[in-house]
This record gives sequence, C-alpha cells and structure tokens, in this order.
Amino acid sequence: MAYTTIDDPSAYFKVQLYTGTGDAQSITFNDTDTNMQPDLLWQKSRSHSQDPRIFDAVRGGSKMLYPSITNAEETDAQFITAFGSDGFTMGTAGGNANDSGTTYVAWCWKESATAGFDIVTYTGNGTDDTDISHNLSAVPHVIICKVRDVAGEQWKVYHHKNTSAPETDFLRLEDTAATADDASVWSDEAPTSSVFTLGDTNGINQNTKLFVSYLWSEKQGFSKFGSYVGNGNADGPMIFLGFRPAFILTKRTDGGSNYWTIWDNKRDPDNHCGQKIYPNATNAEQTESTGNLDFVANGVKIRNNGGDYNGSGQTYIYAAFAEAPFVNSEGVPCNAR
Repeated sequence: MAYTTIDDPSAYFKVQLYTGTGDAQSITFNDTDTNMQPDLLWQKSRSHSQDPRIFDAVRGGSKMLYPSITNAEETDAQFITAFGSDGFTMGTAGGNANDSGTTYVAWCWKESATAGFDIVTYTGNGTDDTDISHNLSAVPHVIICKVRDVAGEQWKVYHHKNTSAPETDFLRLEDTAATADDASVWSDEAPTSSVFTLGDTNGINQNTKLFVSYLWSEKQGFSKFGSYVGNGNADGPMIFLGFRPAFILTKRTDGGSNYWTIWDNKRDPDNHCGQKIYPNATNAEQTESTGNLDFVANGVKIRNNGGDYNGSGQTYIYAAFAEAPFVNSEGVPCNAR
C-alpha cells in the first residue's frame, strides 16, 4: 500500500517568517529540511494592516499581483530580484512586503507535477469553451485565475468540492462573498488531466488580455482539498488529511461576510493554533488565546466556533499542505507536534 508519494513535503512547500528591513535583503528558508527554490510566493504582513502580494517565477519576480483587490499587475525590477536555491531575494521596492520592522509570513510552493502544482499563463480569446493546457498530468482540484493587464476584474477560484457541480460555480479570492453560479467562467466543464476550460467572461478569458493561473492537484500524504460542515461549538469537526499539516486555508462557501483564513506551522509552532490570518485582506494577524484548531498527526481538529471556519451548519472548503505524511513510504508513522 502506498501511503504517500512525497516523504519530504519541505522539498515542495515551505512557510517562511521574516522581518522587513526597508532595504534589499535575502531570505533563506530557516527550516533544516531539503533546500527548495520557490516558484510561487504569497506574502502577508502579520503585524500591520497591509495588502498581501503574490509573485511567481513564471511571470518573473518583477511582476506583482494583490490577492486582496482587483488591481492589474504591477511591475518593478526591485520587487523580487531572485528566486534562490533555498529562498528569495527582495529588492528595494518591497514596500508592504519588506517594510522596516514589520513582520511577515511567506507561503512558498515549488512548481512540480510530482507535488501537483503548476503555473500557467495564457492570452484570452473571448471565446466560450476554450481549453487551456496544463502540465499536472492529473486533474486539478483547485484553480486560481487572474487577469494581469486589466484592473477591476475579480480573481476567479475553482475548488472541486465547492458544490455538487463545481464546474458551474466560482469563488472570488479578493472578497468574502459566497459561491457564485456563472456558466461563463468555467464553461460548465470540469477540468481534466490535460486541460481546464474557460467560458467567455472578461474576468477569465477577455480577448487579447494576459492571465495567470495557479493549479493544484491532490497528492496523497502531501496535499488535500476538501470540504466540511461546521457545528458551531468547541468540539468542532475533525478534518482527516492523511498528514500532519504545515498549512490549511479555509473559506465558507454558502454565505457571505466570511474571510479566507490561514493557519500554519511556523506562526504556531505548537499544535494548538490560535494565529489566524486573512491572506486576501489587509488585516493584521489575529491571535485567539483559546486557539482555533489543533494540527495533529493525521489532520486538523477544530476547537472553536468562529464563523470563518466553524459556524453551525455552514459549509466550508479547504486546501491543506503537509509538514509530514501520517505514514511515510517505508511504513513509518509520524507523530503529532
């Protein structure tokens, strides 16, 4: 029996904490595991109210998008000046990602079919039922898309557990809105192991405009993209992942006014996690002394009744990545932290 395809998740995903300097600085991943050259950086201020930022190696470190708003891509050669062999280098234009004395978190992924992550850029054609190729060699379970050269168009998010027919629906990354039903986004077609399909709406396929998409496919023992229903009390749902998590992102889908929310293993080094952060909003990190949830050896146990992640009868989707598989490929189990 194969327990996992990835024994060392740190080769493909890392969480990095750092403090801004206001000057150019190199950030080296400070765990002791395998080196990783990142291809996607999602950065957020912990201590101050600032817009988060997204950079990737395919567009280049000089290109930046805000996951909190609908602005077009911004360009400055001094945003990210290098994606290093085990970290990244920030230039002198790192405001809101490198302000002096401000604390930050960066969630970092390596592009790899083995780990189920692909970055795709394409030019829109305004035509319904347009297929875009990807390199996962597996069906994508999460897709995040943004037009790059037009302001005012929303981020579009596909999640395979969003509804019973996720190809008809989408979520917006930059706001708190519930799932929306719109056939012109994914053209009512589920993604396949070779393509994902676009409708003719401007926000996903405007003619001649540039787009970027981030795609993830679930890998046993490394990543999990599912859904759950909250119960509104401190003995919350147990989310079985098949690994000890390094990161989990949640979003309520059946109602508005609830944030996308992240917990991770670096801001909360113990298994009892109370440092929640909104990766698509300006809000600083929020601390709850009673904790929100526990990271355990095989998943996440919710320990509070916050509406962002455990409202009674409310439906949520999640995306989670591993710190360690529950059982590695040699049959050796991991422990809780």
